[in-house]
Amino acid sequence: MLIARSGTKSNGIQIITDFQDNKTNGHTHQQLKIKGMKRVLVTGANGFIGTNLCKRLLGENLHVRGVVRPGKAILLPKGVEATHVESIGGDTAWGNALEGVHTVIHLAALVHVMKDSASDSFAEYRKVNVQGSEHLALAAAQYGVKRFIFMSSVKVNGEGRSTPYKEADIQEPQDPYGISKSEAERVLHEIADQTGLEVVILRPPLVYGPGVKANFLRLLKVVDRGIPLPLANVNNHKSLIYLENLVDAIVACINHPKAAGQTFFVSDGEDVSTIELIRRMGSALGRPVRMFSFPPFMIRLGGRLLGKSAEVERLLGSLMVDCLNIKRELDWKPPYTMDQGLKETGRWYLKRRNISRKGAKTLI
Repeated sequence: MLIARSGTKSNGIQIITDFQDNKTNGHTHQQLKIKGMKRVLVTGANGFIGTNLCKRLLGENLHVRGVVRPGKAILLPKGVEATHVESIGGDTAWGNALEGVHTVIHLAALVHVMKDSASDSFAEYRKVNVQGSEHLALAAAQYGVKRFIFMSSVKVNGEGRSTPYKEADIQEPQDPYGISKSEAERVLHEIADQTGLEVVILRPPLVYGPGVKANFLRLLKVVDRGIPLPLANVNNHKSLIYLENLVDAIVACINHPKAAGQTFFVSDGEDVSTIELIRRMGSALGRPVRMFSFPPFMIRLGGRLLGKSAEVERLLGSLMVDCLNIKRELDWKPPYTMDQGLKETGRWYLKRRNISRKGAKTLI
């Protein structure tokens, strides 16, 4: 068992942290033993990542304060102190939400605008993702918060290429969401330079796990139904990250002295093709996978004709990240393999599907 100890003072509170490689059921987790650290504030606490993160932080015996909209506190894990905000932007009244907080973990973000073609959609992304992050970070610095962990995205670097992205690569975001995240990163670095707030930025690729939605859930449904897919000729590589691996990386960043000022890509540490991912999904669901050959350029053409080019490219293109930095600086490695993550995701999906079917039978 490897242990590293660091001690710092924040607002007169002695903070002592032990980092351990803690093995549970064969998985090595980042474990914190923190004395004197009263509170961690988590925005987006009732979301896909936030819910699981809050549970993990509670398990680390931290006081967790979760930011949710009014009426949503019931969705928080038991033991999380709820803080209500109407919306996140440049004028959010954070008030006492930051009182006594050591670390802010900023997960909340605007990911989709209902009408992306609207002329003011870009302004909406900036309002939440840039101005909201800036306002929260400035308020955090004023309240003496020590560390600010910002959940960014691989999309600040682009939509994919044939080689893995690295943290030092030129940022080339392609859509309003990626651009807003890139601008937020730049603003947060400026605040860190001006105030001494320790900013840590995480850039995950696609996150999957129990509770996943959107394209990953749709693909699970397609595999479960045994629908033949025209993907046998696809040759690409994808980085993904299992939800619990991402949570573990966040925990590693909370108080590790080498995390301050860093930007980290994170993933499962294994890149797979779309074909291989679908095969592993089938294995996790106990379903045979059917694929047939079809020219990828024809699939892309169909996507353009249907106005679905972005969705098709996410399926056919390559998008990889290099995680060497976080492994080297924080000695972090994902505690779960991709197969283990997919197995847990498959178990959740099948349970969800079976409950839905039972409900449908009851209504008949």
